[in-house]
Amino acid sequence: MGRTVCWPAMHGGEIAMANEAHDTDVVIVGAGPVGTLLAILLGQKGKSVTLVERWTTHYDLPRAVTYDHEIARILATLGMDSENDPAISYHDELYYWKNKDGKNLQIVDWQSQSASGWRVRYWFNQPMMERRFLEIAAKQPSVKIIRGWVGKSLEQDANGVTLTIQPTPEEGGNADETQVIRAKFLAGTDGANSFVRNSLGIENEDKGYFFDWLILDMIMKYDYVSARSPEPAQWQLCDPARPTTIVPGGPGPDPEGPARRRWEYMLLPGENAAEMQTPEKAWELLENWGVTPENADLERSAVYRFQARWAKQWNKGRCLIGGDAAHLMPPFAGEGMCAGVRDAVAMAWRLNGILEGKYGVEVLDSYTSERIEHAKHYINFSQELGQIICIHDEEEGAKRDAAMIADLQARGGNPVPTDLCHLGKGAWCDESAHAGELSVQGIVEANGKRDRFDQAVGQGWILFGYDTDPASALNEEQRRQFAQIEGMSVKLGASAGSADVVDVEGTFKAWLDQIDAKYVLIRPDFYVALTANSPEALQTRFAKVMLELHLGEQSQMAAE
Repeated sequence: MGRTVCWPAMHGGEIAMANEAHDTDVVIVGAGPVGTLLAILLGQKGKSVTLVERWTTHYDLPRAVTYDHEIARILATLGMDSENDPAISYHDELYYWKNKDGKNLQIVDWQSQSASGWRVRYWFNQPMMERRFLEIAAKQPSVKIIRGWVGKSLEQDANGVTLTIQPTPEEGGNADETQVIRAKFLAGTDGANSFVRNSLGIENEDKGYFFDWLILDMIMKYDYVSARSPEPAQWQLCDPARPTTIVPGGPGPDPEGPARRRWEYMLLPGENAAEMQTPEKAWELLENWGVTPENADLERSAVYRFQARWAKQWNKGRCLIGGDAAHLMPPFAGEGMCAGVRDAVAMAWRLNGILEGKYGVEVLDSYTSERIEHAKHYINFSQELGQIICIHDEEEGAKRDAAMIADLQARGGNPVPTDLCHLGKGAWCDESAHAGELSVQGIVEANGKRDRFDQAVGQGWILFGYDTDPASALNEEQRRQFAQIEGMSVKLGASAGSADVVDVEGTFKAWLDQIDAKYVLIRPDFYVALTANSPEALQTRFAKVMLELHLGEQSQMAAE
């Protein structure tokens, strides 16, 4: 006979929904990097979180191996410095795409410092990073982690979500045993076969892109990059005989020792996935690179199907989805996990704000409209890159080589910059230069320290003006609204005598001159909500952003 266990009520957050007792503010299904990060970001703000994970033990093999500057910026808010962390490494080197003869087809700038204040590209070991996430989450007193349980049913109404879970069948769980969790909101970060997405009846937009690749993760016993110099540290071999990716795999078990490496091989027509992922096949393929059982250990050999798809809707009622539950993309741009991390941050600032009474529940709609377009951009970009490398016909490969070599020569061999990506329409003003993009960040002096702006000043809704007090440019009602969302007003300048925050290297001044702006409003996710060059423009654009946060009804209540 089955039994149902109901969690006792835990009260977190600042507001009650229809005076109903809930077990938790937010229940999150899936404790991978996306779900765990979301739990951390909610827990840091005192929200009660129940994090449900289907497996009783942590998956200890690598999947993702790289992330970009935006993720480094996010990790810094958790106290993880990508420049000095045992789980993270970097290479000051360009990203090369070469043909079978070793000629450059494309060069991507993965060497420069990004405008957001961090390197363009980092390499990491996912199990090490996930363990850090779990340790941080476990230290949050309002975060509860339940392992070895999966979703059985999901229902929602105007006031909350009821999630019924059961022990994981694959681990011998009793399907008749259930627990019921009543939450104000639910987030599904439970992977490509998402129970949450399927329960909500959300369909996928599938681009019909399917390529099988063998992934080999290696623990090296020597410095491979130095031994193979001048071979690049990170590159794509566009050889129709066997398209191959050769990239770092993050630090090794000893951060002071040799780094991990990853090889990815496209399966050719007629090849069998089971046969390809045997250790014997791995060593056969690696022999051409001088890698043998004597100088490396095979950590993982697995065939993955690279896909390009996204969910058509990312929020429904009080439920949201993110990570692989919302999108899948080929790995060629290194943006798969990055997109999931962005999802977590985008969900977190909205849910925190709703639970604190800052925004209306309707602000969740902009989560879908903003993030889906952003992710689609990288899915399309990754697919375009895949179309370059996933060619196994010699004649077609020769045509590709000729066209790309000619294009590279025409631009003088200069590397292409990493592309700039906009959010879809949402809580930002599209009349502003740079709005909807990641904000520029420079070194500043503030609060007695010299550091990047985020670390020296803080994170949240930040309105800054250069050589002017930005708060004085808002009208009285807008200043009240800004206080309601706990906004921070900052006067930037070239010297301490004229500013609260000193623009040490002139980074902000150069940026504002370029976009003809005097004021900038930055959101909690570091994206620009608006820019303006006059108080009048600031007030008009500020009003539009506040409307997107659905402050109207709450503002009226506060005024009364």
